[in-house]
Amino acid sequence: MLPAGEIGEAPVTPCCSENGDQKKNLKEKSDINIAALVENEQVCEGTDNGDLPSCVSAFIEKEVGNDLKSLKKLDKLIEQMTESKMQLEEQVLTVSSEIPKRIHSALKNAEESKQFLNQFLEQETHLFSSINSHLLTAQPWMEDLGAMINQIEEIERHLAYLKWISQIEELSDNIQQYLMTNNVPEAASTLVSMAELDIKLQESSCTHLLGFVRATVKFWHKILKDKLTSDFEEILAQLHWPFIAPPQSQTVGISRPASAPEIYSNLETLFCQLLKLQTSDELFTEPKQLPEKYSLPASPSVILPIQIMLTPLQKRFRYHFRGNRQTNVISKPEWYLAQVLLWIGNHTQFLDEKIQPILDKVGSSVNARLEFSRGLMMLILEKLAADIPCLLYDDSLFCHLVDEVLLFERELHSVHGYPSTFANCMHILSEETCFQRWLTVERKFALQKMDSMLSSEAAWISQYKDITDVDEMKVPDCAETFMTLLLVITDRYKNLPTASRKLQFLELQKDLVDDFRIRLTQVMKEETRASLGFRYCAILNAVNYISAVLADWADNVFFLQLQQAALEVFAENNTLSKLQLGQLASMESSVFDDMINLLERLKHDMLTRQVDHVFREVKDAAKLYKKERWLSLPSQSEQAVMSLSSSACPLLLTLRDRLLQLEQQLCFSLFKVFWQMLVEKLDIYIYQEIILANHFNEGGAAQLHFDMTRNLFPLFSHYCKRPENYFKHVKEACILLNLNVGSALLLRDVLQSTSGQPPATAALNEVGIYKLAQQDVEILLNLRTNWPNTGK
Repeated sequence: MLPAGEIGEAPVTPCCSENGDQKKNLKEKSDINIAALVENEQVCEGTDNGDLPSCVSAFIEKEVGNDLKSLKKLDKLIEQMTESKMQLEEQVLTVSSEIPKRIHSALKNAEESKQFLNQFLEQETHLFSSINSHLLTAQPWMEDLGAMINQIEEIERHLAYLKWISQIEELSDNIQQYLMTNNVPEAASTLVSMAELDIKLQESSCTHLLGFVRATVKFWHKILKDKLTSDFEEILAQLHWPFIAPPQSQTVGISRPASAPEIYSNLETLFCQLLKLQTSDELFTEPKQLPEKYSLPASPSVILPIQIMLTPLQKRFRYHFRGNRQTNVISKPEWYLAQVLLWIGNHTQFLDEKIQPILDKVGSSVNARLEFSRGLMMLILEKLAADIPCLLYDDSLFCHLVDEVLLFERELHSVHGYPSTFANCMHILSEETCFQRWLTVERKFALQKMDSMLSSEAAWISQYKDITDVDEMKVPDCAETFMTLLLVITDRYKNLPTASRKLQFLELQKDLVDDFRIRLTQVMKEETRASLGFRYCAILNAVNYISAVLADWADNVFFLQLQQAALEVFAENNTLSKLQLGQLASMESSVFDDMINLLERLKHDMLTRQVDHVFREVKDAAKLYKKERWLSLPSQSEQAVMSLSSSACPLLLTLRDRLLQLEQQLCFSLFKVFWQMLVEKLDIYIYQEIILANHFNEGGAAQLHFDMTRNLFPLFSHYCKRPENYFKHVKEACILLNLNVGSALLLRDVLQSTSGQPPATAALNEVGIYKLAQQDVEILLNLRTNWPNTGK
């Protein structure tokens, strides 16, 4: 018998094959036996000591128990146990016969693997010795071959060096021959090839070769540039360049019209030849750059022929606006700004009609007019960079400079089409020191303007009060002036080159809005006692107008772009919650939301104060109406004509007067909110204080219905089509109080029999009751005194 540990292992696959059905039957039986064994084991474990007699006793107790009739099962149990024993013995014999075979097979495989490994090791040793022997034999050959290869490579480098020198000398000789035959175009083309070779050699470590090439290119470039520049300036002089006079008088520059075609032909030839020198010119001429603090966009240098055309204008600019000339006045920046705009305008026609076709013919993407403007713009930028530090702390001069620069920029972009992506004056104003000063001055003058507009006698009067179509918002002058101020500030900073600068100006605008709101609140508090007065209403109109304009601006493309920029800044700085960032990103909120919310809160508070004031007056006027003897009024049949209750006249007169007053003083949207808030309070007041506080006979109910439907409700018919829908409590109470007796009895019976069920709701809807709850209806029905005497 095998040890217990081996019996517990999984049986190995037998070597001899078995019939499939036999395997299946054997498996099924094995499963049954295993289940029986497991069950027996659980029974054994349930005993105290787990010994065999106890296990057997527990098993018999479980199978037979106290029922003697169960003894019939003993034969069957003995048979099952015997069969299980035989199967287990068979499995043990099978396992014990297979394990030695598997061990023998594994040992055999291990021996064979060991033999193969030894063979490989012998082959590896043999190959290793052969390779070492071959390397020792070939070492002298390798050393000789390496020396020869080094010599060949050195000779090749020398040859390449000589080829470069030969190529440069050949190009140089060609240029010389072309110049001797006055073939300037070919000389210029050859110089372009030489300059391209210079660019290719930039990464080479041969400093002497680089120096030789650069010196050769520089030598011929200077000769060709001087010659072409001289000829080009001569042609320009014949055209009376530059055009100082207006465009209308430029044609007088050509004295003989017959020679004009030849002049323009020469102009085109020389212009094209100078264009060819652009590559070599960029090797020696570094474009003038302002300090990095101005963050100018990277841009190529102005093309060479345009540079030559700009030279006389640059001389004039420096002559007039540098040094001690009378035209160089720091307080008059408009002089040099206007001069540059004049030059651009004077030369636009010539550049578009004569120079641009030349550039188009050679396939250049350069725009002649913009290139000319870009060259002049550098003069402006240099002048601003020099002047601004001198007037940085003089508020009036600095503010004047900024105003003139902004006007210049507007005309440059709108009239002359200068792109905002090119270097412009806004880059100079965006420099940190200058920009912070600009913000400070902007804030200072804005606050001064706010002080003056609020202290003006016409601050709370609308400019368009006599024009009904224009004066829908009834905007006081101070609010309109303030929003115009904000709009002007937006126009001033909207062309700044970076979003971060624009966001700083946006924060300034938000601060100004908040400051103006605080000032309005302070004035409003002074007018609290006269909450229906003209000034109080004007403040309310101002708050409403500013809130509406800011909400409109929030959908403007410019501010939406700023919102996206702000979103990126907030995300980088983690200054907002994920919810707020999500609202900004999804456009659910805007950059003005905080300001709009504060203004809306102020507007609601002011409207509430007005409603409360009018409501108090109405309640005072309704004191007599509350005390009306509703219980003893004559019925409608006893009166010839129904008329308004005399006690209701003060209430309705007060209400009418206040509605007319506020309709004239508040804008339409505010007045609509006002009367709807007032109606809501009035409806509850009449319902609770007058109707529920009294009992009504038939005449009293009819009189109340007449007062409400024929007098109170029509007061609001001018503002809506169905005013009774705003007095739901009063309207439905009047319906219930004026139901005929039969309908009222039937309704009361229905309500008493079905509490809160659909039949009750249907019955209420049938008589026109939708707002009041069933309990309220029962209370109102009990207020009627005209019930028939039922003897109860």
